[in-house]
Amino acid sequence: MSLVDALTSGTTVIAAELRPPRAELGSREGMDAWIDMYHAVRSLTRHDVRVFLTDSAIGTQEENNLRHLVTNLGRDVAHDHVVPFLTSKHSLEFCLSYAEQAWQHGFPSLVVLGGDKSVGRPRCMAHAWQLRALIRAREPRLILGGWANPYADPAQQADYMADDSFHAEYYLTQIVSHLDVAPVERFIRETGRRGIGKPGMFGVFYYRSGNPKTLAALGQFLPVPIDGVAREFAAGATPLDICARTLRAMIDVGARHFYISNLPLHGAATTLTAILDRLGASPQQAAGRRR
Repeated sequence: MSLVDALTSGTTVIAAELRPPRAELGSREGMDAWIDMYHAVRSLTRHDVRVFLTDSAIGTQEENNLRHLVTNLGRDVAHDHVVPFLTSKHSLEFCLSYAEQAWQHGFPSLVVLGGDKSVGRPRCMAHAWQLRALIRAREPRLILGGWANPYADPAQQADYMADDSFHAEYYLTQIVSHLDVAPVERFIRETGRRGIGKPGMFGVFYYRSGNPKTLAALGQFLPVPIDGVAREFAAGATPLDICARTLRAMIDVGARHFYISNLPLHGAATTLTAILDRLGASPQQAAGRRR
């Protein structure tokens, strides 16, 4: 089943977002990091969990995720369960070639994003939809994913997704939190009112600690309710508890599909299972009760 088919099948889809090793790692350190990455991808996909692999997620240059996937995953990993990210923070030639190679090597879907303008290399295209349009013309068989921000103006976000120029069959969202639910609820209500048929996957961050410095650093790249997260850790909540609380809150306001970011590579599948156990029911059961 393709990712879009899964997202429109009536069941909840839970995915994991993993970050490839940084490009500047030494050869031995980089090799060890990729071995950990392969184990995590294999473990998750064997549990029927789809895996997104980022591309220069926070401005630092990451290893070429597609090259390493092709070289090292082998045939024991279902390529349709692995979805690479591609940002426009590369040359246009690289981006178009990357998309062609993704399809040729059996990766049927690609999430195409603009990338953070404030750090790292400049974008080759001003907007991600422009790059998706070029990729669609070059390799029309690829299923493309886009991006939406529930914390931005919901009407404007719905306009973007409703426009034919969006060039994506589904979208991922910015990281959301149970500590700031109201904007997400407005986003879901507006996209529903507008009849946006594209399925979306909401980002949920796995906070590993309440360290204020760490949270402040993360806040440069994603919306982090720093004080709220720190208070929950201080009150005795675990990373599993906090992640599950966000899933529960998002299900309660109508979100159905999620990707979990920042899972530890060691035991990624076990950690994800423990998060879902904290819900007290499967995501499908929880979403079904809400409906």
